[in-house]
Amino acid sequence: MANTSSARKRIRQSEKRRVKNSSMKSALRTSIKKLRSSASEKATKEVLSTNKSSVDKNLDSAARKGLIHWKKAARLKSRLAKMINSVVK
Repeated sequence: MANTSSARKRIRQSEKRRVKNSSMKSALRTSIKKLRSSASEKATKEVLSTNKSSVDKNLDSAARKGLIHWKKAARLKSRLAKMINSVVK
């Protein structure tokens, strides 16, 4: 257990960040799953493009905040775009 007040504060801050980060990661994964499921259901091009733009926004936000690496965000965006383009054709 922490002995100093600064160490106790650091534990409280870390717990807050952990909870916030885990909920943000979960929301990110959920949005990606929704996009993949709508692509597998052969949704319309308009629906896919709106879902893709929201996923891109979430990925960029997560990368900016350090939740995921920026190269991982770019890789996911590229793979999702490739998947959508193959479905739309």
